[in-house]
Amino acid sequence: MKRNLLLQFKTTLAVMCCMYSVNSSAVDIEWYDGSTSVTYNVQKSVDPVVLTALDMFGSDMQAVTGRRARPVSVDGASIRIIEADRASGSVLRRLKKEGVPVDSLMTLTDGFHISVIGRQITVVGANGRGTAYGVLELSRMAGVSPWIWWGDVLPERRNRLIIDSGYRTLQGASVEYRGIFINDEDWTLRPWSYGTYEPAEFGQIGPRTYKKVFQLLLRLRANAIWPGMHTGTKAFFRTEGAKAVADSCGIAIGTSHCEPLLRNNVDEWNEKQRGRYNYMTNRQAVHDYWIERLKEVKGSAGGNMFTIGMRGIHDGSMEGVKTMDEKQTALQQVIDDQQELLRKYIGAPERQTQVFVPYKEVLEIYERGLRVPDYVTLMWCDDNYGYMTRLSNAAEQKRTGGGGIYYHLSYWGRPHDYLWLTTTQPGLIYNEMREAYDHNVRKVWIVNVHDPKVAGYDLELFLDMAWNIDCVSSSTLNDHYLAWLCRQFGTEAGKKLFPAMHEFYRLCGERRPEFMGWSQVELDKKTYARGLSPVVNTEFSTTAFGGELDRYLERYADVRRTVSDAERLIRPELRDAYFAAVKYPVYAADAHARKILESQRARQLATGSTQKDMFASNAALYTAVARSQSAYQEIRRLTEYYNETMSGGKWRRSMNMRPRDLPVYAAPSLPTLLDDREVAEWLGKARQGQCHELDTEGAIVRNACDYSSASAGVRAVQMLGHSMNAVALPKDGTLTYDFVAERDGKAVLRTAMIPTQPNDNGDLRYSVSIDGGEPTVYTLKEKFRSERWKQNVLRGQAVRELPVDIAKGRHTLVIRALDNHIIADQWMIDFNPQRKHYLFPVK
Repeated sequence: MKRNLLLQFKTTLAVMCCMYSVNSSAVDIEWYDGSTSVTYNVQKSVDPVVLTALDMFGSDMQAVTGRRARPVSVDGASIRIIEADRASGSVLRRLKKEGVPVDSLMTLTDGFHISVIGRQITVVGANGRGTAYGVLELSRMAGVSPWIWWGDVLPERRNRLIIDSGYRTLQGASVEYRGIFINDEDWTLRPWSYGTYEPAEFGQIGPRTYKKVFQLLLRLRANAIWPGMHTGTKAFFRTEGAKAVADSCGIAIGTSHCEPLLRNNVDEWNEKQRGRYNYMTNRQAVHDYWIERLKEVKGSAGGNMFTIGMRGIHDGSMEGVKTMDEKQTALQQVIDDQQELLRKYIGAPERQTQVFVPYKEVLEIYERGLRVPDYVTLMWCDDNYGYMTRLSNAAEQKRTGGGGIYYHLSYWGRPHDYLWLTTTQPGLIYNEMREAYDHNVRKVWIVNVHDPKVAGYDLELFLDMAWNIDCVSSSTLNDHYLAWLCRQFGTEAGKKLFPAMHEFYRLCGERRPEFMGWSQVELDKKTYARGLSPVVNTEFSTTAFGGELDRYLERYADVRRTVSDAERLIRPELRDAYFAAVKYPVYAADAHARKILESQRARQLATGSTQKDMFASNAALYTAVARSQSAYQEIRRLTEYYNETMSGGKWRRSMNMRPRDLPVYAAPSLPTLLDDREVAEWLGKARQGQCHELDTEGAIVRNACDYSSASAGVRAVQMLGHSMNAVALPKDGTLTYDFVAERDGKAVLRTAMIPTQPNDNGDLRYSVSIDGGEPTVYTLKEKFRSERWKQNVLRGQAVRELPVDIAKGRHTLVIRALDNHIIADQWMIDFNPQRKHYLFPVK
């Protein structure tokens, strides 16, 4: 790689995000000897989720040892399993005598404790979920990845399993409810479910599919889901057996912001039978509709999360009200009535898990003084692109219902969808979730994914933090990702892959693959067909700074080359797992960038000249056309392999290279086309291995992390921003940079910040000053869906410009945060203010 990267590979790779201590003087205890099955004993009375986990553990041991784990008497078992909340007093007293911290354990959310007592591994869970997590922790210790099924990450066979006799771990959840929202499932999970995994009628995500989803959540120590609810998807509660499976896996069911009291309006509200979904004119019918579901879910073993409030049928405003006063009055009546319905059909409302999602226009209504009961969780949202828009203020942090998060790792909507690959930078997930937790948002964390398989590492990082908020820090994200790669694909392969995949996250942070067309969605349909603008030339320059367009492609090619080289280190049985999690996203994103940028080059070369140079660029034009066409065909082949060949066709219909048929996914727009023979011919003639070295052309450029000095509280966040090490500043925090100008002249100072939101409902200001001069103040606060906000989230940076006069010699630049949540990424002083380019040319 061309950028220096410090690798700090720490601690064990076997268990991420756990709190444990090991006595180094202890001895090894064998729990699999290579000849007899792993044995366990579990108390007679346990929650159903424990039995589910034991069945999974049995299969895991089959994969690791060739023999299923089997139950035996307590004296003959190598593993003893106890669910404390169902254990007798005598058993609990005995555990305390044996050193198990039962009292501490019972204070934890879904907690478990594992220790070695005598020569027996003892797993004690605070409740059913905690016990299940403890059992599956043993699977992790045996080398079983949580992605054994969803990622086809098959474990290595072991002839022996040992544990240190001094091993102890006590774990519990940082966030009470942790899970996913299956959303925009139309092109991935849904067609795979009804078309491949369990053939059924169109639109059904079946109970077998949900069971596999729930088992993944169990392995990731999650306990909640908002099921798929998109138009065309059969409602979860209309899917026979789905709720029973959720209960058996200890999964609490909730619903999105527009689905009150566990009803899926899109599929369940029948207007012909029930009339309009209008609380003003059809209140009793709406009540009856809600009451039906409340009666159905009372006493659910997995638990319920009741979304309260009311919007339109799907994602629109509430019917029958127009003014803000009318909306507030009506919504207040809805919330008050819902409390009485819960009281009558479920139980005391203050004892139920309820969430209120102040999303879109509902946030404005809430802030006008809407009364939401103190015991209800306030569920805050990001801006759909990963930047939190609001968090609990000082008063809201004291609510007994606490706070929740609804976060996006995929999205359908303006300015542009991202429903193909999951490439949200880990540093952004970390920074926003850590800040949420520090604002006492600890009740519910739900993350939006269109397919859990595609979400991969980003999903696991989110849920790891929900389980143990301190499992990673701003300075250990690299370690966490490296450990993940090593666990999935082996230590040697993981170490080789990490620098390349780190660079992949940088490339996608500079521009998500889905955003490479410089196009938008949900525009005026009178101007644009389907409201979709066409692909246009990007801001990448073929000439600036030594050719940033070519250098971007060369960086992708470097990543691809490493991914290809690392494949030889992958165990043969993991090749499909490697293709799905690493090779497909890297190769497809690389080909997509070539498709887009080479087509841009071809269009720029096709000038329509009638001068003597009219034939001079033909070779370059045809080469660009060939490269673009070839790249598009490569994406098609990769996707076909993913669906038809990988894992023997297990994932057929699960990968779609053109979700919603948006222009960016289409065949390239070219000035001419070549047939297959001509494509091969021009590719064969093309010059290979040309390198476009970075030339700053006199510009002074820095990553924000390369400061000369910083005030207290400043922290760099790994894997965030174009720099991949953006710097978060507390309010009044400063970054100081000493630099030398080699020339005099007028220039422009550009500062690039992470486009965060003022999640305290205030402003988002920072200032810049040179040589102690008067500071210039900027605000990053943007109106939601304004054009500048759109450009910020598409770029992953908010850039501000300041004309400056620079004298030759030494200077000092100071960036100061005037509000909270300011994160600096890069800055540059360019003596060519009119230069057209996209990236800051940082060496």
